[in-house]
Amino acid sequence: MTTNTSDVVSAIRELTNTKQLERSELLDLLKDGLHAALVKRYGPNVRSEIGIDELKGTIRVVVLRTVVETVEDPGSQVALEEARFEDADFQVGDVLEEEVPFEAFGRTAVQAAKQRIIQRVREGERARIREEFTDKVGELLSGEVQQIERGKIVVMLAKFREAEAIIPYREQNHREHFHQGDTIRAVLKRIEETPKGPRLILSRADPLFVKALFKLEVPEIQQQIVEIRATAREAGSRTKIAVSSRDDSIDPVGACVGLKGSRVQAVVNELGGERIDIVPWSPDPERFAKLSLAPARVARVFSDPETKTIQAIVDEDQLSLAIGRNGQNVRLASELTGWKIDLYSSREWLERGGEGPLFAPLPPEEEAATKVSLRELKGLPVELVDVLERAGKKTLQDILDLEREDVDKIAGMTPELADKLMTFLNEMMEEGGEEEAGPAVEPPAGGDTSAQPA
Repeated sequence: MTTNTSDVVSAIRELTNTKQLERSELLDLLKDGLHAALVKRYGPNVRSEIGIDELKGTIRVVVLRTVVETVEDPGSQVALEEARFEDADFQVGDVLEEEVPFEAFGRTAVQAAKQRIIQRVREGERARIREEFTDKVGELLSGEVQQIERGKIVVMLAKFREAEAIIPYREQNHREHFHQGDTIRAVLKRIEETPKGPRLILSRADPLFVKALFKLEVPEIQQQIVEIRATAREAGSRTKIAVSSRDDSIDPVGACVGLKGSRVQAVVNELGGERIDIVPWSPDPERFAKLSLAPARVARVFSDPETKTIQAIVDEDQLSLAIGRNGQNVRLASELTGWKIDLYSSREWLERGGEGPLFAPLPPEEEAATKVSLRELKGLPVELVDVLERAGKKTLQDILDLEREDVDKIAGMTPELADKLMTFLNEMMEEGGEEEAGPAVEPPAGGDTSAQPA
C-alpha cells in the first residue's frame, strides 16, 4: 500500500530550508529514520525497501522476508505456509514483499524514527561546522547579538546560524557595550569541542582581532605584500603592531595608515577609539626595540642576547613618553619585541658609565690562560698530554683542580706520569703572584704576553 504523506513532505521542505541541508541528504536521513522504526517493530535483521516520491507526496515502505520451512527470525523470515496465503506459487528461498502502511507504525516506532533523524541532522550540522570553520581561525566573522548571559555574548552568525558562537567575558573589550539585536564583528579565536558539538570562541580583545581588521582594510595585507609580523595589545587602550613589506617599493607603515589615515582610522573606529602604533619590523633586536618605543625618541640601545634584555637610553624629556601611562608603552614594546626592555634617562646612563654599555661585562674567568691547550704548555711530556686528552682533558683549566687520587683514576695513567703532572701543578700553585704561569705558557703569536691564570 502507498500512503499519502503530504505533511511529511512539507516537513522535509522545512528542514531543508532551516537546516541548510541538501534535499537528497535529508531524504536519506528520512529513510534511515524509517528503517530505525522498522527495526523497532520487526527486529534488527529486518530488510526493507523505502521509496519517497516528493512530486506525488507519497512514501512506500516494503518489508522483505525470505520464505523458509521453519521460521527462526520473524523479522526477516516467513513460513512457507503463510507465504502461500499471499501466493500459492511461493517456494522456499523466495522473497515475500510486504507493504507496510505509514500509519501502521506504532508510536514507539515513530518516536525512534524521529530521534534517529534528529540525531543524524545534528551529526551533520556538527560535521559541517567543523568543516566550515576549522580553516577560518583568525578570520573576521559577523553576526547579531542573540543574548547576553552571565557576562558572555551569544552571537548568531550571519552566514551560519546553526553554529554556536560566543564571546566569553575575558575576550571582550570592557569599554564596549552591546545589546540584544546589535550587529557585531569579532575574530574566530578557536573552536572548542563540547558534549553538544563544536562551539566557536570569538574575541574582540585578542590581538588577532586587530590583525583581522587590518587585513580587511589593507589590500596589501590581503595580497601578502605587507605582513603584520608582531602585535601587542591592551584591549580598549592601546595596540602596537610591527609590519614589514615583501616589496621594497611599498612602505608597510604607509600602506597600513592609508591616505590621510583613512585605513587606520577605520580600524580605530571599530575598536572604539583605541590608540594604535604602527612601527616597521626589523630583524635587528636593537633597532626593533628602538622603533617599538615610538612615539618616544630613543637615543641609544644596548642588547644582551643571553638574557634577551635590552637597555634603552632616552633624553630626560622623552622618558615619561617612553614609559607611557602606568608603564604601558614600554610594556607593550617589550611584548612586541619579545625582549625585556629596561629604560634609563641619559643622566642616569652617564652616572652609570658614560659612553659604554650599561651591561657590566663579567670577568674573563681565566679564559686567557686557563683555556690554553695542554700542547702549548712547556713542562708536560707528550705521552702525558696524550693520556690526558684521551680522558677529555685538553686545556689547562681541565687539570688545574685535579687531586692525586683523581689523576690515578685516569685510564692509561702510570705512577711516573702522575708524579710529573702533580709536580707541574704544584709548581704552578707555588709560584702564584705576578708570574704564576710565566714560563709555562707560550704566548699566542702576535698576542698579549701578560695573560696569566688567576
